[in-house]
Amino acid sequence: MLFGSHKNRLPTADEALPGRPERQFSVPERHTVLGSPLLGPYPEGLEVADFAMGCFWGAERIFWRAEGVWTTLVGYQGGVTPNPTYEEVCSGMTGHTETVRVVYDPARISYDSLLKLFWESHNPTQGFRQGNDTGTQYRSAIFTHGPGRQAAAEASRDAYQKVLTSAGHATITTEILPAEPRPFYPAEGYHQQYLDKNPAGYCGIGGTGVSCPVGVAPRPQD
Repeated sequence: MLFGSHKNRLPTADEALPGRPERQFSVPERHTVLGSPLLGPYPEGLEVADFAMGCFWGAERIFWRAEGVWTTLVGYQGGVTPNPTYEEVCSGMTGHTETVRVVYDPARISYDSLLKLFWESHNPTQGFRQGNDTGTQYRSAIFTHGPGRQAAAEASRDAYQKVLTSAGHATITTEILPAEPRPFYPAEGYHQQYLDKNPAGYCGIGGTGVSCPVGVAPRPQD
């Protein structure tokens, strides 16, 4: 999962790669596990949540296993470069995170429960890395859809920080930012549901072992 030089800072708009106006690759039509469309259209009443928590291969599997999730897909978000490639993101010169887009039914799983999965499934205190994966693309982030979701994400961060601090962990470095000005760019087809296609493939996801006092959903078991 490590390509190019590992950056320890985000590029400025002037430094970032220029990208391109259109995506240069195709994305599969349907989810290999759930059978649902990846790019939509999504049924009325479903909502979207975007989470970055390190390598998106393992992160996506956590969410597609959650009851009430309709589809998941991986991509790049939070940076400057439009329609980047994986190699460009891994160079550290786009500013993007590796992000999982979760399309879910709020009548079956709450946003708070998704936040609980997010916090407990990775270590949000590590800055520009996650485990052995180093680089700005592996930073922790939540891209929110609407003021209510922004407030809920910030409240969950504050609640989790209290229990992390009590357990001796460092300060959360997770970015919590509105998604609207930060487009989600779907990743190449071979990244979509990677661990379904490659069950023995790399997964660098690992939590702190500290329970988050948000929501009620149990974490799916590997």
